This record gives sequence, structure tokens and C-alpha cells, in this order.
Amino acid sequence: MAVDRVRRAARPGIEPYEVLQVLYGGHRRPVLVRHPHGVVLLSIWGRTQAGRLLIVTVRPVGGFDSQIVGARDLTSDEREEFESWENSR
Repeated sequence: MAVDRVRRAARPGIEPYEVLQVLYGGHRRPVLVRHPHGVVLLSIWGRTQAGRLLIVTVRPVGGFDSQIVGARDLTSDEREEFESWENSR
């Protein structure tokens, strides 16, 4: 089941619905990341409907499909960077 895969990818305390809110939210910041082993990942920085700031990292698997590989809260530095980006929009 898809929800189980999202739950396994997220850090404890992050609910699957929060991950999906960030991925499908209208106000999100995509950041391309290259893993040290050469794998290209996409981190989506965004807010849940309740305002929680999360980074959801996905790995493109072909076409428009991606696999969720992780989700976590933003650090304080990332929070400042995201809020600065948000205010510039």
C-alpha cells in the first residue's frame, strides 16, 4: 500500500498525509540534489496545511514517476532560507 511506503520513508513523527500535503501543495520549492554516489534526487521544501515546514526527498524513476525516499523537518538554517525564498515570491 502506498501509505505504508510513505510512512517508512518519513522520519518518526511525520505523518503520510503531511508528506503528501508538501508534495501536492501549491507553494513548494524544488531543490535538485546530487547524492555522493551520483544519484540525482529532488528535495521538495514546503509547508503542510498546518504550517509545518518539511523537506520531502524523491528519486525520479522514469517519466513523471518518483519514489519518496525520505521526509524530515527543516533545520533552523533551512527554515530561514525557505522563509526568505517564500517572502521573495
